[in-house]
Amino acid sequence: MTDNNTPGVINTATNCLSETKKPDKTKVLILGIGNVLWADEGFGVRCIEALHRQYQFADNVKLMDGGTQGIYLVQHVQQADILIVFDAIDYGLEPGTMKIVRDEEVPKFMGAKQMSLHQTGFQEVLAMAEFTGDAPKTLLLVGVQPEELEDFGGSLREPVKQQVQPALDVVLDFLAGYQIVPQTRETPLPEHDVLAPGQLELARYEDERPSEDSAFRGGDARFLNRQFSTSED
Repeated sequence: MTDNNTPGVINTATNCLSETKKPDKTKVLILGIGNVLWADEGFGVRCIEALHRQYQFADNVKLMDGGTQGIYLVQHVQQADILIVFDAIDYGLEPGTMKIVRDEEVPKFMGAKQMSLHQTGFQEVLAMAEFTGDAPKTLLLVGVQPEELEDFGGSLREPVKQQVQPALDVVLDFLAGYQIVPQTRETPLPEHDVLAPGQLELARYEDERPSEDSAFRGGDARFLNRQFSTSED
């Protein structure tokens, strides 16, 4: 079990992850939220992709790439008894530090230092679910402190990438407390069945990124040239 003694991990839910529940058809939603195009902001999505690629869950457990959908996720959240969220969160800690938050504390941390609009949107999702009386009974947020967010087209930085598997282990440990144990996939998923489409698949996304020498990162050169020629006229 992951706890406060694990390097790089802060667990604000001491002893909560090992609670044993009777097996049932509890509906579980596991969400990865964020934007893979902005470096470490893609942490949550990369976690859900890795979880989906490695494990097969029962029908009562739904894995979802929530991306930056925000309020459009509310119908899915309302249907869940247990909500688990992977996300990059600005805790003000060292890059790559994982922090685990439970239940009523989750909305506070989602809005503490908002890094992007998707976090504002997800706060609204939780508030709307609460208002309608359909909020999940149990919330678990597995967040990691990002290192870099201002690199469009960039991938996870190494301290953040190294926390993907530990984040999955936290969730698997948590689910085991409810006697929810997925099957490990013996063979890789076929390409058409993975959550990340084509060019956004992590390895391909990293391998095919243009070098800084061949990619113009200061804007659209065609538009800039047009501006300059217009001003000269």
